[in-house]
Amino acid sequence: MNSLSDYLPVKHSETVLAELMIPSYANFGGKIHGGLILSLMDKVAYVCATKHASAYCVTASIDTVDFRQPVEVGELVTLMASVNYVGSSSMVVGIRVISENVKNHTVKHTNTSYFTMVAIDEDHRPLKVPGLILENEEQLRRFVEGKRRKELKIQHKEVVKQVLTSVQCEADKILLTDERCKISF
Repeated sequence: MNSLSDYLPVKHSETVLAELMIPSYANFGGKIHGGLILSLMDKVAYVCATKHASAYCVTASIDTVDFRQPVEVGELVTLMASVNYVGSSSMVVGIRVISENVKNHTVKHTNTSYFTMVAIDEDHRPLKVPGLILENEEQLRRFVEGKRRKELKIQHKEVVKQVLTSVQCEADKILLTDERCKISF
């Protein structure tokens, strides 16, 4: 891959998915299940990544998903996805979710998340994806943020690995002094 055709503009794979929230999607509290929203996010991430890669894609990881606002029955949920960053075979798909009360036209931002999707070939091996053509400052900012987020993720994994391998029960009991646990051994 070395020609201009090996790169695609962000707009090539931008994807929007909208769905009306019906009563069967509600949890016992009367709000829409978070799991349903996650499923819709995974769906829109898949479509966006597949359009960019022109290949089957799988979800490799999901960065934090913070539910900022509840979604109500009867609201229209819209998910907007774009490829923000590409590696060799991976793509970071940014997803913004909004919920709209179609009666009074109020719109709320319910969450934003980043899905790392990997393109795979028929033998389930990673497949090289096209690069991104960045056409404005917003796309440039998102690409840089995606690169930084990837670097932080690598650092975080290393820190977690160190923390988990350095647990020493007797010495670490002191860390639990003000925690809500009782040690009975």
